[in-house]
Amino acid sequence: MIMKIPALLLAIVLSGCELLKEEVDLVIVNANIYTVDEGFSKAEAFAVKKGKFIAVGTSEEIRKSYTADQIVDADGRTITPGLIDAHCHFYGLGLSQQIVDLVGTKSYAEVLERVQEFQKENPKKFIRGRGWDQNDWEVKEFPTRKELDALFPKTPVALERIDGHAYLVNQAALDLAGIDWSTKVEGGEIVQSAIGISGILIDNPMRLIDSVIPPPSLKAQVQALKDAERICMNHGLTTVNDAGLDRSIIELIDSLQQNGELSIRVYAMISNTQENLDYYLYQGSVKTDRLNVRSVKVYGDGALGSRGAVLKKPYSDKWGHHGAMVTPVAEIEDLARRIAISEYQMNTHAIGDSANAVVLRAYEKALNGQKDRRWKIEHAQVIDSIDFDYFKNGVIPSVQPTHATSDMYWVEERLGEDRVKGAYAFKTLLDKAGILALGTDFPVEQVSPFLTFYAAITRQDTKGYPEGRFQKKDVLTREEALRGMTIWAAYSNFEEDEKGSIEVGKFADFTIYDKDMMTVPVKEIPNIMAEQTFVGGVVR
Repeated sequence: MIMKIPALLLAIVLSGCELLKEEVDLVIVNANIYTVDEGFSKAEAFAVKKGKFIAVGTSEEIRKSYTADQIVDADGRTITPGLIDAHCHFYGLGLSQQIVDLVGTKSYAEVLERVQEFQKENPKKFIRGRGWDQNDWEVKEFPTRKELDALFPKTPVALERIDGHAYLVNQAALDLAGIDWSTKVEGGEIVQSAIGISGILIDNPMRLIDSVIPPPSLKAQVQALKDAERICMNHGLTTVNDAGLDRSIIELIDSLQQNGELSIRVYAMISNTQENLDYYLYQGSVKTDRLNVRSVKVYGDGALGSRGAVLKKPYSDKWGHHGAMVTPVAEIEDLARRIAISEYQMNTHAIGDSANAVVLRAYEKALNGQKDRRWKIEHAQVIDSIDFDYFKNGVIPSVQPTHATSDMYWVEERLGEDRVKGAYAFKTLLDKAGILALGTDFPVEQVSPFLTFYAAITRQDTKGYPEGRFQKKDVLTREEALRGMTIWAAYSNFEEDEKGSIEVGKFADFTIYDKDMMTVPVKEIPNIMAEQTFVGGVVR
C-alpha cells in the first residue's frame, strides 16, 4: 500500500530540509574545477561565504548542505583559482594607456607616424610613447633623434623602448634635461653617433629625462590604476605583483581599495630609492586583504634587447661589450645585507649571466643560511651552468615565458650557440628550485595569461614557430604552468595560505573560462577567454 503525503506536510518537510542547509553568499555547481591543491584534485562545486571558500566538493554535496540567493550552474565550464601575474607593471600599464602606443611598429617611419597622429589628436607639451623595438624592424639598429628633431624642434619627446630600458629622445628633451657631450652617468650609456648624442639613452641616463617629464596629475594616476584593473580583470587576473612602486602610488592604491574603488589584489614591490627604503624597512610590512607590501625591487642590470644585460663574456654581436650594472655590485651587496635584517623580501632584476651570478652570490652571503626568506630573481634570463645550483637554497626564479618566444628570433645572435643554452631555462630552474613563479612583465609583453600559459608549454610563437620548439628541454607541463600562475606565485608572495588554490578558508578568488586550458588543443589556448573574474566571491 502506497501512502500519500499531504501537500501541506510535504511542504513542511521540504522547508525543514532547507532550514537545515547553511545560508551562504554564493554557490557554484556543475563546474569543471581545477582546485590546484597539493594533489591537483578536481571538484564540481563550492560554496562561498564572507568572501572565502567554506566548502568544496561535488554538486550533490554542496547542494545538500548549502543554499544561497545566488546559485550558479556553471554548465560544465572550467574554473581555476584566480590567476596571479608574478611580475608586471600594473601602474605602468595604466599610464601607458595615456601615451603613444608604439607596440608592434615595423619601422622607425611607423613610429614617427604614430607620434605625429597622437600629437594631432592629443596635443602635449611633452610627448611620451612606449613600445618600439628595433629588433622587429628590417633595419635592426637603434634610430637617432634626427627625424624627431625635424618634426618636433621645440617640443620635448621621449619614446621608451618596449623593455623599459632605453629612451629615444629629441634635442629639445636633451636640452631640457641638461644632457650634452660632457654628461657622464654610471650604469648605462648615452649612445653617440655621427650626429653626436644619438638620442638613445640606455638604463641609468634615462633618469635625467625622467626628472623633467611632467608628473601625472592625481586624476591621471587614479584613471591609470582603474584602467589597469579593468584590463587585468578582463584577462582573469585577481592578483598582480607590481615590480616597483613608490610610496605615493602604494598609498593611493590602498586608499582606492579601502574605498571600494579598486578590487584587484596587489603585491607591491617598493622601488629601490632611499626614501622608500628608509620608510618601509623602518615601518615594516603593510598587509590588508587586498594589499601586501613586503618586498624591495632592485635592478641588477639592463635588458638583452638593448644590450644592457651584463654578460660574463662579451656580446656575440658586439665584441668587447659586456653590458652594464644598473646597480653597482657593492651596492647590491650592501642592499642585501640591509634587507636581510628586515622582514622584507629582496626581488632583483637579473638578465645576464654575470648579473645573475652577482645577485645569487650576494643573496647567499647576506642570508647566511636563513630559511624561508623566499628572495626572488626576477627574470633569471641567462644563467651560467655553474650557477643553477644557487636556486637549490630557497631562491625563487620569477620568470616570464613570453620573453622566450619574443626574443628567440635574435637572442642567439646576442649570446652565441653555447651560451644561449642557459637562457630562458624554465624547466631547469624549476627542477633546481622546486617552484617557479610565472608572470608577463606587462606592458613589456601582452597582459594575456593565456599567452603566458601557451609559451610555457610550447616554446613557440602563436604561429607554431619554430616547429621543433625553442630549446624544447625547458618546456613546462600544463600542470606546472597553471601552478606557476596560481599557487606557486602565491607562495612566492608568502600568500599560499590565503590564495592560489580553491580550498576551504582561502579567498574566493576564481576565474571562469570559455574553454578548458588543461585539455583544449594547444593552438586554441591563446584565444581562451576569461568569461567572469571573481574576487572575494564577487564578480568584477
